[in-house]
Amino acid sequence: MAERPRNSQQPLSRRYLGDQFKRWRIEAGLSREEIAETVNCSVDTVKAVEQGRRPLSPRAATMTDEMVGANGKLKAGLNYQEDNRFPERSHDYFGYETDARVLHWYEVALIPGLLQTEEYMRALISDRYPPLDEGTAEERVQARLKRQEILHRKPAVALHFVVYEAALRCPVGGPKVHRDQLLHLLDLMRERRISLQVLPFTSAISAALNGPMVLLEDQSHDHFALTEGQSLTQFTTDAEIVSELTVRYGRIRQEALSTEETSRFIERMVKEL
Repeated sequence: MAERPRNSQQPLSRRYLGDQFKRWRIEAGLSREEIAETVNCSVDTVKAVEQGRRPLSPRAATMTDEMVGANGKLKAGLNYQEDNRFPERSHDYFGYETDARVLHWYEVALIPGLLQTEEYMRALISDRYPPLDEGTAEERVQARLKRQEILHRKPAVALHFVVYEAALRCPVGGPKVHRDQLLHLLDLMRERRISLQVLPFTSAISAALNGPMVLLEDQSHDHFALTEGQSLTQFTTDAEIVSELTVRYGRIRQEALSTEETSRFIERMVKEL
């Protein structure tokens, strides 16, 4: 998943509705913090809505409409907000990742970006084809490192990862980078920052071979799913799709090693290197 600058043009309808949302809030003399507390979301979410970086949810529109005395005008704007179930670019996902309260991630061939060492991600990004210029490559690295702040956020985000054994076996960057990456995973597990399970080759099921997926729940308890292929990334809020992927993820996780078994599995791998 390639990090992209988050200042890309958003749909005009979304930006307009976000601007109206902000104008009504200011006219009512309310702060973003007050809106966030009432709607039960983060201040960053309110800011993202006002800037048109994420859509205004029906629940937030209804509650805010009443707070600011818009007499249904904010809710009416939802009818003109463009469908955001399949944004064109995966960078839309990163705004939601920042606001996550629960994240489940399954990866097939690579270590998930949130768990990569800087050397590992540099090796991946520098090997991209067609190659990136030095400045763009560095921007990608810094963007991915920035995303990893979620590992230290308070209150803590519930972060659950399942990785296929192939992702651990792939020697990205060479022996030293590979070994350091495995040790980094062990450190994260010891610090209890994440839950990590390995799906060994011997337990692979068909659902595990269909590609990576990320399942998100944000501060407003909305659910999202991200899937990736060679040339297509889809980020969706479609309840049926999210439900189907959640079932698949559950099956994969059921076949994976426990966290304790995973620690021992990775420790054995390190000794073998």
